[in-house]
Amino acid sequence: MNALNWFEIPVSDMDRAQAFYEALLAQPLRREAMGPYDMAVFPYAQESGVGGALIRGGNASAPSTEGSLVYLNLVGETPLATVMERAVEAGARVLLDRMELPDGIGVIAHLQDTEGNRVGLHAMA
Repeated sequence: MNALNWFEIPVSDMDRAQAFYEALLAQPLRREAMGPYDMAVFPYAQESGVGGALIRGGNASAPSTEGSLVYLNLVGETPLATVMERAVEAGARVLLDRMELPDGIGVIAHLQDTEGNRVGLHAMA
């Protein structure tokens, strides 16, 4: 069981935000409409993973660097430094540069996305 099963990152400009996160993660996001919400869903395994989406519309929160911090998991062999370079090229601002975590649990960094949200990145190396 996961303590978290879904997250939403609020955005003001869905096209800009989707382009940013697709460049950051080098993966497409799936666009969906759900009632008054426009969403772009991150790839995830529904049966075993935690899912999430960019969200705009309805009563979605405003983008912010305050409040909860979501960490995106960088899977595969792409190093955190490479992803951070892509993030900056796509318009992000680095808030916390690469920081190694204790006991071999990986590395993290924080960025401010093109919408003004603080987002964390986690990788094993």
